[in-house]
Amino acid sequence: MSKQVLRSGTSVGANIAESRNAQSTADFIHKLSIALKESDETLFWLKSLYKGDYLNEKEYESIYNDAEELVKILVSSINTLKKKQQN
Repeated sequence: MSKQVLRSGTSVGANIAESRNAQSTADFIHKLSIALKESDETLFWLKSLYKGDYLNEKEYESIYNDAEELVKILVSSINTLKKKQQN
């Protein structure tokens, strides 16, 4: 499970970095959407690690809250970009 967290967690950063070189707004949204999916997957694996007693409550809450905040930022960014694209 820890390898899954590493994979999905690092993919978030990689996709956000890649979005900086997007060829269009649609491409930028697409890259951020992939980062969002990977963030959601990371949340899943963090919950699994916690439920399997691999993380204590303090570790879990700290990491999970940070990851959840990133999800909120990505959702907000994607929604804002989509609205701008419609106008």
